[in-house]
This record gives sequence, structure tokens and C-alpha cells, in this order.
Amino acid sequence: MPVFSQTVGEGLPADLRLDRYAAEYLKILSRSQIKSRKLKVMLEGKELKLSLPMKKIKAGGTLEFSWLDPLPTDLLPEDIPLEILYEDDRVIVINKEAGMVVHPGAGNPRGTLANALLFRRNITVRDQRPGIVHRLDKDTSGVIIAAWDDEALAFLADQFKNRRVKKHYAAIVRGVPKEKSGVMENFICRDSRDRKRFTVSAFPNRGKHAVTLYKVIRSYGSHSLVLLRPKTGRTHQLRVHLRHLGHPILGDPIYGVKDPLFPHAALMLHAKSLSILLPGKTEKSIFKTPLPSRFYSVITELMP
Repeated sequence: MPVFSQTVGEGLPADLRLDRYAAEYLKILSRSQIKSRKLKVMLEGKELKLSLPMKKIKAGGTLEFSWLDPLPTDLLPEDIPLEILYEDDRVIVINKEAGMVVHPGAGNPRGTLANALLFRRNITVRDQRPGIVHRLDKDTSGVIIAAWDDEALAFLADQFKNRRVKKHYAAIVRGVPKEKSGVMENFICRDSRDRKRFTVSAFPNRGKHAVTLYKVIRSYGSHSLVLLRPKTGRTHQLRVHLRHLGHPILGDPIYGVKDPLFPHAALMLHAKSLSILLPGKTEKSIFKTPLPSRFYSVITELMP
């Protein structure tokens, strides 16, 4: 889901609506795309109506625009095995394996979770896009949820946006954190030297606010097993935070360093559990997955 931030300036037409501002001034979407891509605009954590006149928004306020990714025109159904944790006629929850890309993109046109979901749904219902609510990096395994209809997608996405979802991750990191538990809170921005990477901002309030709770489950001298709970959902947040803490995730090809004990290790990051309210339910559901085999292989070698 793309996100774009813009600080409101002065001198805008008095009758200019928010949706026209997005389309005609910022040109982030066309007028027709605003509805089909479900544009949402937030100001200080509050969602604004797209019909709101810009004159009611004070100059200097920062608007956050978000919208759905377009469904690739060449997206084809593919019969790819999936480990299903839960499924009904509104949603599906999967234990994604490491190495699977969530959405097709440059270099990954096939073999993605979106391809697999399209095939699965086309068995019974055609012409519906798989609404993947959130993302996991290619090399991160674990729980991920998708919706089968637009209403369910919006219902789930709203919980992620308003931080009503609880997620826990497990990671094997290099070294042993000094504090056995704590909170990593700062601002994350793109690395000016490499636009594909993110880093902790050197300036307060520059970048996006990011909060991660951590707890060391077990230490092995050279490495530690850590439980993580992200309170925000920034791109590469856990990986950036642990690198900043001085304990990068083992096997991280972007933010890690080559490990002498495990030079060929894959990324040791796993989405262990997800707590979320499903459409039509009155209580939250909790979906859990065990640690994958790659974790046990490393832990076995670290055990005395």
C-alpha cells in the first residue's frame, strides 16, 4: 500500500476539495483511481472525508495519503502449495514460507503469494482480486492475512492503520543485548546513500515514528533468540531497529553482516503470531505458528 505525505501550503482555491487536491495538485492518482484504489487521507491520526474543503485544513498540517496497489494486468493464477492456518468466505490466513514474495514486481512476476491466492479463489469464485492486507518481506516467514472481498479488506486494513492488531515476531540476532527487554523508539527514514534501505533518522521528528518492544528469550553467547512486538508498521522496521541496537538479525542480506558461524544463513525473522478481529466476529482471533526448521537448525548448533 503506497503512502505519500504532503504538508499543506497557503494560497489554495477556497472551493478546492481534498480529492481534487490529490488528483489535480499532487497528481498522485487520477479522479477515477481515487475511488477504485480506495484513497484514504489521514491528518494527525484522523481519517478525513475526501469531500472536505481544503480551506478547513490549516496550512502547515501534514496529510498522509494511502491507497491500494493496482492489480498487475498480467497477474496469473498459479497452483502453488500454501500452508493454510484459517479460511472462510471472507478471509484467509497463511503461514508464508521464507523466500516467497507477497506481490509481483520487478524481477518477481511469478511464484508470489498473490498468484497463489488468485488460483485458490478462482476455483470457486472468479473475477475477485486477492486483497493482501499487510506485507512480509520475501525472506521473512510466518503469519499473513488476506481478504476475499473489498469490504473485508477495508475492515482488516483499518485495524492495521489504527494499530489495533497485535503481532509478535521471533528473530535470532548476533550477540546478546545488554538489556533483556526494552523499547526501541525513534524515527525511520530512507537511507540517503541507498534508496532501497532504511535507517534511523539522525534528526528528531524526521522520518516516520517507529516503536518496537523486544524481549530476549534465550542467549547463546554469540547469538540470542529474541521476541519482538512492533507497535508501528514501518518498512523493514524490525530489521532497522535491531541493527541500530547493535544486534542485527542473523542472515539479513541488507542490514546484517556476514556471520563466521553461519555464513550462509537465511534471514532469521519469523512472524510468529497475529491477533486481529475478523469480519463478522465479536472477539479477536489469534493465529500462531511454530518456529520454522531453519531456526531449529541454528539453535541446535548454538546449544552447548
